Amino acid sequence: MPHILPLGDPRLRQAAQPVTDIGAPGLGAELARLKAELDDFRTVHGFGRGVAAPQIGIGKRFIAINLGQGTRCLLNPRITWRSPETFTLWDDCMCFPTLLVKVRRHRSISLTFLDERGQEQSWERLGQAESELLQHECDHLDGVLAIDLAEGRDGIISRDAFAADPELFASQVDYVIQATI
Repeated sequence: MPHILPLGDPRLRQAAQPVTDIGAPGLGAELARLKAELDDFRTVHGFGRGVAAPQIGIGKRFIAINLGQGTRCLLNPRITWRSPETFTLWDDCMCFPTLLVKVRRHRSISLTFLDERGQEQSWERLGQAESELLQHECDHLDGVLAIDLAEGRDGIISRDAFAADPELFASQVDYVIQATI
């Protein structure tokens, strides 16, 4: 069963510390644990494309993602560019899986990070799906939750409400996340 910290846990509000030593004792186990948590969550809940280390109580700057080609970790991810174009979506989060939050994100971003071998990587002008996910996960590394970004007084709904009338709620945003499982 996943061990994702729930909304309200104060550790979710702490800024994560950079990974400074790729060979540090225990880092490999922490990366493996984060990947396992993402895979377990996807199995239990049927959704989930990414998780940040602070969501499982590890105060370090790394995330695990799975965009349909396996789970991998990105260390010290940093957004280096944001498109001026934005869009709204109903965002979800493993810390509050029964809620959806209407947020505004940049349509495209560029990102630098270290891969699991410590090699610097750069992803330029990513597509909308990847961009919104990575903005969400990078926010977690800074102690920012999607609920902090809710648009409007009706910007937080239950997942059940969305499921009861998906066309209505989809019409209220520019983009709807497509499941990858």
